[in-house]
Amino acid sequence: MATNYNFQSSITVKTSAGEVLQKISQLQGWWGVQFSGHAEKQSDTFTVTMGADSFFHFTVTELISNKRLVWLVTDCNMPWYENKKEWANTKLIFDLTESDGTTIVNFTHEGLTPDVQCYKDCAPGWTHWIETSLFSYLTTGKGVFREPTI
Repeated sequence: MATNYNFQSSITVKTSAGEVLQKISQLQGWWGVQFSGHAEKQSDTFTVTMGADSFFHFTVTELISNKRLVWLVTDCNMPWYENKKEWANTKLIFDLTESDGTTIVNFTHEGLTPDVQCYKDCAPGWTHWIETSLFSYLTTGKGVFREPTI
């Protein structure tokens, strides 16, 4: 029987939680996507595009200073999948825990589970964007926008 769990990934950086939260909201610095709108305050809305027909509309639904950031996918179009709205009503959740100048970032894509079609592509994608690109952006100021070649 398959386990139906949400995708999760974590990183630890020697950066304050406040700075981490601010930099996560600067998507173009670490996600390598086209970005429009604002992602800094609760109720902000923004759009991410990843090619001609793809889009993801987000609303910042929760922002707790130095602790938590939640983005709700309010609409999307993923033309490469049978269910083009697969991410709609899912949440990107960043939970932060700061101790002695170090911050643990626990990322959850609530609704991205092994039983959805994009999981096989999205799970390794998120692993790259969180563990490689966001980590690099938080520690060096520069994201990693291309998957490393093996």
